[in-house]
Amino acid sequence: MRPKGLLITIDGPAGAGKSTIAKKLAARLGYLYLDTGAMYRSVALAAKEKGLSFEDEERLALLAQKLDLRLKPSENGVKVILEGKDVSQAIRTPEIDRLSSLVARIPGVRKALAARQKELGKDGGIVAEGRDMGSFVFPDADLKFFLTASPEERARRRLLQLEKAGHKADYETILKEIIARDERDRKREIAPLVVPEGAIVIDTSEKGPEEVLEIILARVKEKLHA
Repeated sequence: MRPKGLLITIDGPAGAGKSTIAKKLAARLGYLYLDTGAMYRSVALAAKEKGLSFEDEERLALLAQKLDLRLKPSENGVKVILEGKDVSQAIRTPEIDRLSSLVARIPGVRKALAARQKELGKDGGIVAEGRDMGSFVFPDADLKFFLTASPEERARRRLLQLEKAGHKADYETILKEIIARDERDRKREIAPLVVPEGAIVIDTSEKGPEEVLEIILARVKEKLHA
């Protein structure tokens, strides 16, 4: 075990429940919650505000390297501070969701953010959530989990999430976007979406957050007492 606790990764496709579970797990363990999706969303938001082309990979990679971006613990899991401004809500729109998928496929952006993520997780005591945490960023993590669910269930969850946040959304459109994003994530050049070696796979399609959390906590306790 690392000096300050376990390094735990939770990977999986969009809508599988990673964020919800990672936040709850980090809170229960008193660990830092590393929301890597928020980092990609922040790059997308900054690029949009600066008027950058999402085809300009070189400038987007440079932006990811130099961006003033901080993740601070909060009651809701994490507060995202971009260039000194709280953008926790601004990065959660359907538009930024789509744009973040575009920047995430750029090798230079992934390398820049992975370097930041590795620095944050080097001492353990962290729950890192994303799509390549256990496979690319932290291949030597103490515990790896991969959450999945059917595209239809993930689309239903995303629809409810957007409606709750006050955004207009259409189920069929969301389903198509999820399927398309899965395809992009699996085929991207660097750190594609895969089940990490040694990961514990959990299908959340018919499981509630608390049930999934208890399954993971049982594994964590085994590891801590091994």
